[in-house]
Amino acid sequence: MLNFNPLKFIRKMKDNQHNEPVPTEGTKAKNSEDTIEETQADDVNDPVEAKVEVDETQKLQIEVADLKDKILRLYSEFDNFKKRTAKERIEITKTAGMEVIIQMLSVLDDFDRAQKSIAEAKDVNAIKEGVVLIHTKIKATLESKGLEEMKSIGTPFDTDLHEAITNVPAPSDDMKGKVVDELEKGYYLNGKVIRYAKVVVGQ
Repeated sequence: MLNFNPLKFIRKMKDNQHNEPVPTEGTKAKNSEDTIEETQADDVNDPVEAKVEVDETQKLQIEVADLKDKILRLYSEFDNFKKRTAKERIEITKTAGMEVIIQMLSVLDDFDRAQKSIAEAKDVNAIKEGVVLIHTKIKATLESKGLEEMKSIGTPFDTDLHEAITNVPAPSDDMKGKVVDELEKGYYLNGKVIRYAKVVVGQ
């Protein structure tokens, strides 16, 4: 028969509880800090996350370098375009009237022949006909290049077309404010006024 004493058993259990170390506040705080540091160290040392950040940085650096290269290329092309355009403009300016001058050379030849004929001619009418032919030829040549003679006499005075030299009494009421005489013809070139007509206006 076992000899069991309840009072002794309860005292022994109490003694065991007193002997176990009780965690203090400092120990709890220290354990929490250690846990946080371990977690942060794990985050920093995570190779996957670090690799992602490096890849993003390299990608942005490559994009920036590519954009810089494109900008430099565009600037170089635009600079070459400006130089080429300026050179072409100068060449066009130098040769703009060449075609007209070439066509006018035949008219100049006609004048040279007319001069020789005048010295030997005895018929004044033949000389007049020659001058008329040369005038018609030179006028046709210029008209083929877009020259158009302005019709002013009998039209209302227009400051966009005419330059009034003087005013005179109108020969009739319907000619008041209109061009009654023309001292110098006006001309259009391809529809644009290149010379104003010098006119006399009725009042």
